[in-house]
Amino acid sequence: MLSKNSDSKKPKYKRIVLKISGEVLKNQKTADTIDPETLERICLQIKEVYNLGVEVGLVVGGGNIFRGLSGANNRGVERTTGDSMGMLSTVINGLAIMDCLEQMGVVVRVQSAIPMDKLAEPYIHRRAIRHLERGRVVIFVAGTGNPFFSTDTTAALRGSEIGADIIMKATKVDGIYDKDPNQFPDAVKYEKLDFQEALEKRLNIMDSTSFSLCMDNKIPILVFNMEENKSVIKAVTGEKIGTLVTA
Repeated sequence: MLSKNSDSKKPKYKRIVLKISGEVLKNQKTADTIDPETLERICLQIKEVYNLGVEVGLVVGGGNIFRGLSGANNRGVERTTGDSMGMLSTVINGLAIMDCLEQMGVVVRVQSAIPMDKLAEPYIHRRAIRHLERGRVVIFVAGTGNPFFSTDTTAALRGSEIGADIIMKATKVDGIYDKDPNQFPDAVKYEKLDFQEALEKRLNIMDSTSFSLCMDNKIPILVFNMEENKSVIKAVTGEKIGTLVTA
């Protein structure tokens, strides 16, 4: 697919999976589950990448609405039911992002791992790739369709299936540290890691299932701060940002 803006920087990656935490969408002050200003800011960043001609697959979490594991631990909901509720939360977030992007002129398709044909297409591997090749952003919702798997695993699985060049994990932290930087002022940030080193240091990058998928399929992971100005476009064009984990 050709770039829609020849004056822009050249992208480093042709096809990406962008993983966004659902909690990034939440307004911490008002407790709104989806903050409209935050939603617009995120979609503007996705549009910038789209305008470069990059093929974008998007996975969004549902933690701003309901998180299955915390629901099982704190709300008396059985884990399988809680995970199903969490997967439905990702559908709500995905539809919100779809609507916002479409209002910006971006062509979007939502594919769900759980059949709900009145809201989204079913996830079909070849159809997803065809959408990407035709310049459509594809939002993967409802997780893997199974309980006990995180949306990080969804990102790793979809990234492996569609042959993504990289998985970009957008969080509220500007990279990977040797310990929690919010609790320890002397925490050291890593600029680059390999998978084996990350395992040996027991760094909490993704859950073990998703991390193993990326490692086995040699898909790099970039962890960066979504709230940093133009962070996604910086990541896609290869500027120094966050922490890169490679084979």
